[in-house]
Amino acid sequence: MKRPITGYHKDEQSDWVAELACGHFQHVRHNPPWTNRPWVESQCGRESMLGIELDCIKCERGEPKDVPS
Repeated sequence: MKRPITGYHKDEQSDWVAELACGHFQHVRHNPPWTNRPWVESQCGRESMLGIELDCIKCERGEPKDVPS
């Protein structure tokens, strides 16, 4: 299911995590050549992606909302 990005935070390893409107979190790493997300490396880039929808596998599985650490 598609869910919009509403914010970001870093995890314990300092990787960026997107916060989705559904309450789930999803890593948004820039790890070429496997994952190409250069926008995640700057504040301006991250802000430009607010509202963009990502596939939320956790919603499809019916998982509970993620809890911020």
